[in-house]
Amino acid sequence: MGNGDIRVRGIAARAGGWSARHRWAAVGIWVLFVVLAMGIGSAAGRVDVRDSDQLKGETSTAAHIVEEAGIEEPASESVLIQAKDKGLRATDAEFRAAVDAVIEAVDGTGAAGGITSPYDTRTISKDGRSALVQFDVKGESETAGERIEPVLKAVEGVQEKHGSVRIEEIGGASMMKTFDDAFGDDFQKAEYSAVPVALGILLIAFGAVVAALLPVALAITAIMATMGLMAIVSHAMPMSDTANSVMLLVGLAVGVDYCLFYLRREREEREAGRDAQTALRVAAATSGRAIIVSGVTVCVAMAGMLFTGLAEFEAMGLASLMVVAVAMVGSVTVLPALLSLLGERVEKGKIPFLHPQSRLRRNRGGVNRESRFWTAVLKGVLARPVVSVVVAGGALLAVAAPALGMKTEQLTLDKEFGDSLPIVQTYNRLNEAFPGGSEPAEVVVRAEDINSPEVKAALADFRERAVSSGASRGPVEIKVHDAQNLAFVYVPLVGGSDLDRAGESLDKLRDEVRPATLGTVDGVEAPITGQVAGSKDFNDQLAGAVVPVFAFVVVFAFGLMLLSFRSLTVAVTSIVLNLLSVGAAYGILVAVFQHGWGASLVGAEGVGAIITWLPLFLFVILFGLSMDYHVFVVSRIREARLRGRTTKDAIQHGVVTTAGVVTSAAVIMVAVFAIFGTLSMQSMKQMGVGLAAAVLIDATIIRGVLLPAVMALLGERNWYLPTWLHRLPDLTHDESPEPVPAPRRDDAVRV
Repeated sequence: MGNGDIRVRGIAARAGGWSARHRWAAVGIWVLFVVLAMGIGSAAGRVDVRDSDQLKGETSTAAHIVEEAGIEEPASESVLIQAKDKGLRATDAEFRAAVDAVIEAVDGTGAAGGITSPYDTRTISKDGRSALVQFDVKGESETAGERIEPVLKAVEGVQEKHGSVRIEEIGGASMMKTFDDAFGDDFQKAEYSAVPVALGILLIAFGAVVAALLPVALAITAIMATMGLMAIVSHAMPMSDTANSVMLLVGLAVGVDYCLFYLRREREEREAGRDAQTALRVAAATSGRAIIVSGVTVCVAMAGMLFTGLAEFEAMGLASLMVVAVAMVGSVTVLPALLSLLGERVEKGKIPFLHPQSRLRRNRGGVNRESRFWTAVLKGVLARPVVSVVVAGGALLAVAAPALGMKTEQLTLDKEFGDSLPIVQTYNRLNEAFPGGSEPAEVVVRAEDINSPEVKAALADFRERAVSSGASRGPVEIKVHDAQNLAFVYVPLVGGSDLDRAGESLDKLRDEVRPATLGTVDGVEAPITGQVAGSKDFNDQLAGAVVPVFAFVVVFAFGLMLLSFRSLTVAVTSIVLNLLSVGAAYGILVAVFQHGWGASLVGAEGVGAIITWLPLFLFVILFGLSMDYHVFVVSRIREARLRGRTTKDAIQHGVVTTAGVVTSAAVIMVAVFAIFGTLSMQSMKQMGVGLAAAVLIDATIIRGVLLPAVMALLGERNWYLPTWLHRLPDLTHDESPEPVPAPRRDDAVRV
């Protein structure tokens, strides 16, 4: 067979061998799979997560009550009329004229209903300088932003005629439209620019157009197939736009990574003098196996999100899990088929002056592509492993230290967008004049007879005690739906946009006011919802999910590493190093976004907190993605050790020969994640910076310094497996390369 035989075992090797022998069939099956997945998914349509399924607790109970009653709550809007002159009051004729003009203009658009005057609803500020005209937008609340334009223009027209007062509109519909106009294209631009960025980096890494296009093509087809699968699966577990965006990020990252690992190994084997078929079989047995181990580990990490009980997280976890699985299968099936078809043509489209930043060095039966930079770094690390562990480990622990004081919360409008939008300033003025008025608590009251004397008395008592208890300054508004026996009570919370204080007010309503009023009437349900309540319920549920998710991910990742490398030491060090990487990412997030240290360097600002969902999301994503590099590097080290090298020599060989691939993959991930750090929303900046920083740390300090230093200190103990664990299944690969013919003089390796 060519220039010898490669003895391999394992699913990756068998899949790669079959695909190389039946290359057209493998490519055809992949294309058919992608087309069928997209076609069936398009026909089935995607089912998205409903509001009533987003959370558990009172927020979910309230949403289900409203949904069962068949009530479609409209998007509500407010027009803030505020005196510019301190001497002008809401009771003055000039002010009243402005209010009447707003009501007339809004009503004249035909897009609004339920318009109320502040003089009827007592929505006049305590200082008498501000008033609110409130109304609902006709039609479905989800699409209200598309119909609010005429009302906004009508309000602007009134402002032009009444210069003595400030007239501004704010509400769900106007915010929806403003954000869509300002940031609606942000995500699309980020997603579209990610592919060219990845392609550009791959062109530099490979120096050839065809070789650079392969990873991108695999990632894109994997994403396309997964989008179809998401639509199909959504009929059993609803999906969301957020899940789709996360799937695109993860799919591009792992799709490119896996292809990069495989392609680089195949090229290296051919450079070593092996024929194309043998090079493919070696790549399948080594990189292919590493891809499967890494892919399964990432899938397990993503599956951890299914334990949160939060519909949005479950959708993100399942979508990410599917795209990783699809990319993994594509990498070990269609990729070897394409490489077999292309042969030497994979080097087509070579770009002048672009050469991989590495050198070829011949040693022990082959040619290895080794990084000059990492060769120099490894020389120092392996010469002084204790110093390297102390310095690198100490530095990462110092970086992670701020994470001990991490504070999480749902970011309010002003924290999410800063003062970049006029509507944010309106939001701040409204909250100052009417604390909690922009985000009131909503009590959904259901009774057998909503108009019974007992219920009416309890509602009136609730309204009075909500203010007298200090939870609200009023006005407390009650809307009754007689036919459904429901009432909605809107309570502006003391604290307003200060979520800590608003949370205390919410607790008073739930724990003191409600039991003493509505709670005394038999058969009455009164769950309290709203933005503050939703944030609290989300935090409570997320806090309860942290331990199960962390335990699930860590335990299963440990088990997979133990089975894949048959080494207790490797499994333990893998987990510890990954946790250190995640901890450092947490520390950077807290330092930059909570304390504001160096925030301006990334175009951000210190907002005093980290968005609630990010820590758990980052842990799952980073723990999974970091395994890509770890499995790839450790597999190469183990492979060299099995060939007879000393442990120290195997570490040197494994790290420097994989450095080019890991660096290229890391640069792509960092660049893609950094794109999301340029978005206007603070939550997206936090996600982008956190992911980019963690991947950078993982690919450099962890894999280039700490991993080799720790393994050098452990020596032969790296491969320790207790006797009682020898019965475990053996998932290691068996790749025993034959000697390669000596090179001809004109093939001498150039540095």
